[in-house]
Amino acid sequence: MIKQTRREEKPIRKPGWLGRPLPVDPAFSRTSSLLEDGRLHTVCQEARCPNRGECFSRGTAVFLILGDCCTRRCRFCAVTQGTPEKPDPDEPRRVAEAAARMSLDYIVVTSVTRDDLDGGGAGFFAETIRLLRARRPSARIEVLIPDFQGVETALQTVLDARPDVLNHNLETVARLYPEVRPQAIYNRSLELLRRTGSSVPGAAVKSGLMLGLGERPDEIESALHDLLGAGCQILTLGQYLQPKRDCLPVARYVPPAEFDAWREAAFEMGFAQVSSGPLVRSSYHAEEYCGRG
Repeated sequence: MIKQTRREEKPIRKPGWLGRPLPVDPAFSRTSSLLEDGRLHTVCQEARCPNRGECFSRGTAVFLILGDCCTRRCRFCAVTQGTPEKPDPDEPRRVAEAAARMSLDYIVVTSVTRDDLDGGGAGFFAETIRLLRARRPSARIEVLIPDFQGVETALQTVLDARPDVLNHNLETVARLYPEVRPQAIYNRSLELLRRTGSSVPGAAVKSGLMLGLGERPDEIESALHDLLGAGCQILTLGQYLQPKRDCLPVARYVPPAEFDAWREAAFEMGFAQVSSGPLVRSSYHAEEYCGRG
């Protein structure tokens, strides 16, 4: 078991290794303008990702579909919560158009959670994948999906569209679910991953955890074994950062050396691909470790 260094006393000051200045360069501006012109949302902006500057400067972004308002009240997330508007039926086309204009060879699409919709918006995922295939036929497509409240037909709708990578984040350990993800269920998320692997053998199954929310090393290890048991092959581990004042505070900043140790431990457990580090996010540099055909 990996040992955890002593938890710091509050208030916890953010360490220097987490600093990421927002660049001002032509590539960043081009990506921002293209997304704005397409009236598109990205998780990079809505979730206040610390890597947005780097990714936009590389000409990449993670598309956020089904609007920008979430029906869940997860306490780690900066995305707007409340009553969403009706989905825009033209949104999938605009995503495909933007991906083509950006010449993306690895495309990541996620969404807010829409418990107000029949099927949770699964049809929008399927349509977006279909249109992306038409515009970028050689690109690999990753979808980061919500749990669809455990509705099997909704998941199957997405799987029938044949994404290359199906990602659903476990986010945290089982004990912390009531506090961190009060409307989600730990075993329901594991079951979604398990169904994915059994339904589409060719699709890669991916998931991730945030560290620094108060989890213990033995709980992390247990969660990783649960993910492996559910058929997860690709793993991401990153530092939780409090995005807004009303979100949960950071319980602990995990040193980079511990992330390195968890990477090695995860490989030894049997994961095929692992990305682990303080600034790792679900789709950060995903084209490098998930983009292989």
